[in-house]
Amino acid sequence: MIFNLFKKDEKREKLVDDLYGQIVAQARQPVFYTDYAIPDDINGRFEMILLHVYMLAHRLRGEGEQAQELGQQVFDRFFKDMDHSLREIGIGDLSVPKKIKKMAQAFYGRVEAYDTAREIGREELQTALQRNFFPEEETPPAQSAALADYVIETEETLTKSSWQEFEAGNLAFPVPAKPA
Repeated sequence: MIFNLFKKDEKREKLVDDLYGQIVAQARQPVFYTDYAIPDDINGRFEMILLHVYMLAHRLRGEGEQAQELGQQVFDRFFKDMDHSLREIGIGDLSVPKKIKKMAQAFYGRVEAYDTAREIGREELQTALQRNFFPEEETPPAQSAALADYVIETEETLTKSSWQEFEAGNLAFPVPAKPA
């Protein structure tokens, strides 16, 4: 009986893995890298996954302790994946924690920027996305406007989903519209 205290909740781990897998699948939609012009490199993929993890975590914030815990577990799964990916591309064991720390700082910086921007409005959200996805561009490309629209649409879609749907492993994302 005492061993049950140390047993992992395999069902919960599977749920978190399923939700995270759905996030990664959505973030890897080819349309983001072709039509939205997100760089198809380590940084671009990181930003896209981070954005989707943020949107789910943001949605779960107001749903109570269990929902926030699920959001935290998806966040933890994201960083476990980043740790694994860094090691897989050959980053040394001593450097991985430093890189993960920088990634976590980037995540929290994005959360603050996106939360603030969302409160102000769509144009501010577009500017925040511009800074993170297209830092070299001086003027916002049409793709950052389309990405802002996608974020707003995704938030609306996630808002229509109940906490029970997330708990059942159902994560609905909209089909990304091609930028005009």
